[in-house]
This record gives sequence, C-alpha cells and structure tokens, in this order.
Amino acid sequence: MITRVLSTGLLAGFLAGVAIAALQNFTTTPLILAAEVFENAEKAAAAADASDEARVILVHSAEEHGAAGEAQEWGPEDGAERIFFTSTATIATSIGFAFLLLAGMLASGDAINERSAIAWAAAAFVATGLAPAAGLSPELPGMAAADLLARQSWWFLTATLTALAIWLFLRSEQPLLKLLAVALLLAPHVLGAPHLGEAVAGKVPAELASRFAAMSLAVQAALWIATGIAVGVLWPRLARRGEGSAAAS
Repeated sequence: MITRVLSTGLLAGFLAGVAIAALQNFTTTPLILAAEVFENAEKAAAAADASDEARVILVHSAEEHGAAGEAQEWGPEDGAERIFFTSTATIATSIGFAFLLLAGMLASGDAINERSAIAWAAAAFVATGLAPAAGLSPELPGMAAADLLARQSWWFLTATLTALAIWLFLRSEQPLLKLLAVALLLAPHVLGAPHLGEAVAGKVPAELASRFAAMSLAVQAALWIATGIAVGVLWPRLARRGEGSAAAS
C-alpha cells in the first residue's frame, strides 16, 4: 500500500506538473514578466530618489557601501533558468496535491478512480483557490498588499473552513449540519480579508491585474483537475500491476 501511494503520488504529480508548467509559460508567466516591468520601474525611481538624498551626506564608509551592494535579493535569470525554477515549483506543488488527494480519499474510504479523484480535485480547488480568491485575488509583482502573515493566516482560515463546509454539506444528511456548513463557508468572508485600503495603490495596471487573477485561477483549477485525473488513472493500474506481480510470484 505504501509503495503504491508513493508511486502514484510521485508519478501523477510529475505528469500533471509538467503539463501545467508548459501551460504556465503561455498564460501566467507573460503577465508576471509584464508586471515586473512596472515593479522595476518603481524600484528604479525609488533608488534614484535615495541617490539624490545621499548626495547631501559627506562621509560614507566602505563597509556601508559593501553592505548596500550585498542587500540585493537573488532571483533566477529570465529565460531557461527562470523556466526551470518555475517548472520545478509547479511539479513539486502538483506532487503535493496528489498526496493530499490520496490521503483524503484513503482516509474517507472512497474508491480511488478517475471520477472520484476529479470530484475531490474540484472540491480542493474550491477550498484552496476559488474561496480564498473571493477575498484575496492572486497578486502580481508590484501590487500593493497587506501584511504577508495576515494574508497567509486569512487564506489558511478560509481554506480550512471551506474544506470543512464542503465535507459537512456533502457527507451529512442532517439539516443542522448543512446550515453549519453554510455558516462556516461564509464566516471568513464576513470577517473580511486583510487589505491596505483604497488609498494605497500599486503600480500595476488594473487590467493586467484582473487578467492575471482570472488566468492564475484557471491554471490552478487545471493543475488540480490534471492531478486528479492522473491519480484516478494511475491508482487502479498500479493496483492491478501489484496484484499481477503477487499472483505471478
């Protein structure tokens, strides 16, 4: 069983991740690169302002100049290096999705086939992608955003409560539990996601931001569904192969 779980999770995640990584190169990646043009322009303007202010300072030590130069953050170069790191992250995410789907279906006792895996994947997308996006849309570089910890905490709360709400609504026959599911689904949105307010605006055009939000949700949905299909197809095949090997021995 453990061998089958590991084999299915790794192979399904890899196959789905490779497919969606290729899709990203034609969908979300060009939008990110376009947003970085605005982000870099803003940073350049801020650096120019800082340089103008620094001219009034008469004495600077060599250590200060060295520290300032070393403060730059590393990032992959555009082109093959960036594609490699982005694709690796996508494949790793897909493998994680595959193991989550397997864990959920095994724990619930559901049969693991293509139909059930797609259903679980769709529910997982609603919990981790669609529901949080109702309060915090996917963000491009250069966009103004609230404190990272506050946003992560709200995302985790929303994803957890949404997943629990879906489980209660679909698995329970009691009306009170279904009402509780609706309350759990609405709770994080009533609480409200953390935002900076309308007074603070980023440098990324609204049209570009809206396109990225829609496209990134579509890609995330495709990643979940592709992973679900791969899990649902591979699990029965690996099971039959294992049974055939056991019978042959």
